Amino acid sequence: MSIGEQCQACGSTNLDVFFKVQKVPVHSCLMVKSREEALAFPRGDLAIGFCNECGFMQNTAFDPSVHNYSPDYEETQGFSPRFRDFQTELCATQDAKYDLSGKTVLELGCGKGEFLVQLCEISGASGIGIDPSYRPERTTSAVAERIEFIVDFYSEKFSHLTADYVCCRHTLEHIQPVKEFVQMVRNTLEGRPDTIVFFEIPDGERVLVDQAFEDIYYEHCTYFTKGSLARLFRSCGFEILDLYKGFDDQYLMIECKPGDPTQGKRFPEEDDLEQTKGQVAEFRSKVEEKFKRFRADIQRIVDAGEKVVLWGSGSKAVSYLTTLGITTEVEYVVDINPHKWGKFVAGTGHEIVSPEFLKEYKPENVLVMNAIYVPEITQSLLDMGLSPKIDAV
Repeated sequence: MSIGEQCQACGSTNLDVFFKVQKVPVHSCLMVKSREEALAFPRGDLAIGFCNECGFMQNTAFDPSVHNYSPDYEETQGFSPRFRDFQTELCATQDAKYDLSGKTVLELGCGKGEFLVQLCEISGASGIGIDPSYRPERTTSAVAERIEFIVDFYSEKFSHLTADYVCCRHTLEHIQPVKEFVQMVRNTLEGRPDTIVFFEIPDGERVLVDQAFEDIYYEHCTYFTKGSLARLFRSCGFEILDLYKGFDDQYLMIECKPGDPTQGKRFPEEDDLEQTKGQVAEFRSKVEEKFKRFRADIQRIVDAGEKVVLWGSGSKAVSYLTTLGITTEVEYVVDINPHKWGKFVAGTGHEIVSPEFLKEYKPENVLVMNAIYVPEITQSLLDMGLSPKIDAV
């Protein structure tokens, strides 16, 4: 039996594949330096399967060997004021809940270290961050002297690291053997019942309800709802303290600690298996209709002789462009992250440009990849003296 034929959260083989896309880029955030390299980027298939036993969703066609998480991986969202506000509030809330002053924080998959650094700044904690894509030149805060960064993947070889608070944000969705990973984390906490564990991932329910195909891409090989996430953590020996959504309900959070899975809090939204089955069926029946609508929207702009740019060059843009087969209809993709300027979108070869570029290009239409950023993007355009039509995916 291949790994894709078995639910990686509960072990069941009762999987229902409900969404397929062939030959999508295997990375969305790995920087590509030329259009030729972008067009030749390695590809893989999506075959998203729903587990009828626990509600977990996974890419049954996923091959982890194709991935290359390195310092060239550019996932940071920290250049957005809206996202920075969210991160600041999250850090303050976690410190208020768990009194992290003088304690040690361990972040698994810390990226460029922005969350860990800010959490240590706000709380007075010390930190350890582990990630293969970490870049030391990005950390300029004075608290860096009390943070150790390890450029590697978290694994059992780091089980000797101890902390009072363990966090893992937007990493679990990149890991196919999710139970194996969560169980590994739980095993390292044996004998440390007071250690707080915090995970944050994209919310799978929103993807289903909104038929948000642009949030399904190769790097994200796993998808959770509240119920499937809670079931996984309980099965690995965690007592759940809190389970909730944030960032305009785009993100799903769980807070827990090692302990008796039958204790702690239970949440009515956890009993979502039948509801999720219905949402999967609705996604399957409606997603093609959404494809047609989005393609027609772009074609109307082209037929009118107008220019359109995408704003946001990350995974949503890669999925939107490749899934819909959009090429010359869009010439440029905009991003506020200066580390992306002059690079090219994997799979389609669209050049990534700065917002300032639009002052010269003057598009009549701007399509925003995440609606939560529309207010700040609107203001940025107005500040440049531009007033294109703004729409969001």
